[in-house]
Parts: sequence; structure tokens; C-alpha cells
Amino acid sequence: MDSMFQGTFVQSNRIIYTASPFAKANLLYLQEAGELRALKPHVNSRAGLRSFLFFLVTAGSGSLVYEGQTWRLAPGDCAFIDCRKAYSQSSSEDDLWSLKWIHFYGSSMGGIYEKYVQRGGGPVILGGDGAAFGDLLTDLLALAGSEDYIRDMRINEKITCLLTRIMEQSWHPENRSQPAKRQSLQYVKSYLEEHYKEHITLDRLAGQFYVNKFYLARTFKEQFGVTILGHLDQIRVTHAKRLLRFSNLTVEAIGREVGIPEPGYFSRVFKKVEGVAPGEYRRMW
Repeated sequence: MDSMFQGTFVQSNRIIYTASPFAKANLLYLQEAGELRALKPHVNSRAGLRSFLFFLVTAGSGSLVYEGQTWRLAPGDCAFIDCRKAYSQSSSEDDLWSLKWIHFYGSSMGGIYEKYVQRGGGPVILGGDGAAFGDLLTDLLALAGSEDYIRDMRINEKITCLLTRIMEQSWHPENRSQPAKRQSLQYVKSYLEEHYKEHITLDRLAGQFYVNKFYLARTFKEQFGVTILGHLDQIRVTHAKRLLRFSNLTVEAIGREVGIPEPGYFSRVFKKVEGVAPGEYRRMW
């Protein structure tokens, strides 16, 4: 339930939330949600928490120390960190801050955060969509204090929405001022989707688009988060799944149809992408 706390350093409204066993096993779940206003300069330091923290500065200013770096934060700035690592946050002395925050977790969060970092996401989002983030944090605080009988599901939905916005704000900030590069690489992606049945190599693509193959491979992965050949495998497997479900073609014929004529290799690629062999996938449906 809501708890207003008037301390020496902060005034806070927070909820310590205990998710259901179902939520802890299957969902992204809330551990704590709240908002605070600093009354005096203070430092909050923690380490080794099985938790992820997202907070938004709604007024004032302060700093975050994380992984050996210090960031100065102003209104509208956000932080998204893995609390298993040491961190500290502190309000400035002459411009005391106010924050909204959540601590949350889930069995998939380690992988989600790792992907976030791989794609260029950092612990701080400067000048992001503060209003949208603030609304989501307010909604989560309200849900945590509600009697909604499916609130764990609604909390999972809101946290997922929050993570989606974080990815939109933070992935590939270095590419935002380079629309020409994005357009050319989208053309490469479209080419793969149209010519997936053909024998495609990195050398062929480099020649097709008159670029260095190492530059092409590196930049494609930076933009789309997957290698060129990995994306080609995904396209081929997607088409193979459709044929497995809605045609009477043999597995071998389907492999040839999607550009992988060697049966054993087709089965390995399909299982790598989908997690099951082609024949097993067909039986499932």
C-alpha cells in the first residue's frame, strides 16, 4: 500500500510490491515503485541487488555514478541500470531533485538488458520522452496500489511498454544524424527479402552495392542487430514455416524452395532459428 515517508533527506511516496509466484516465474514484475522529493543533498549507494532500476528526473538535478562513470542529470533525463552492479545517485546541493522510479525484475531481464547494451543503449537517456516515461511510471505506481485482480498482468504490460520506449529512445543514437546510411542498408535488407531463394554471399552483396564487405557486415549488424547471413536465415526459415504448414511439399523440397538445397544444412539452420527440426515443426501444427 502507499506509504508517505517524511525523512531528513527525502519525502517519498513508495510502494514495496510483492508479486505473485506466477508473476515471478513468468512475467516482468514490479518490486518497488515510487516518487520522491529531495529535502537535503544526499547520496544513495547500492550494489548486488537482483533488480533493474529505471528512474526519471522530474525536477531539479543530480548525478548517477555507474560502471566507473558519472552522469549529470536534469529534468527529463532518465537512467536505466542493472542493480546487480554497484551504483550511486545523488541530488545536487543547489537544485534539489525530484524523481519517479521503479525497481523491477523478470527471468528474461538479463537477456533484454544485454541486448539493449549491445545495440548501443547506455545507462542514461538524456533529453528523452520524459512525459511519456512519467505517465508510465505514474501508471505503475497506481497499479501497484490497486486491487485489480489481474494487476500482475497489467504491470507486465506497462513494464513491456516502458522497455519498448527505452529501446526506441536509445538504440543507435549515432545513426540518427545519418539517414543516408540507414536508407542504403534498408535497401540491402529489402534485397535479401526479395532474393532469398538465390545463393547469396557477403562477397556477392558487397559487389552488388559497391561497398567494402567488412564495412557492409559491420554496419548491417549495427543497424539491425543481426548479421547479414543471420537475417537471411531468418527470412528463409519464415518462408519454410509457411510451406511446412500450408503445403504438402517434402522437407527436402521446402529446403530447395527457400534457397537451402542441402537437406542436412537446411535442418540445422531451421533448428538454430526456430528451436525445433522442420519435421517436428510440421507435426506441431
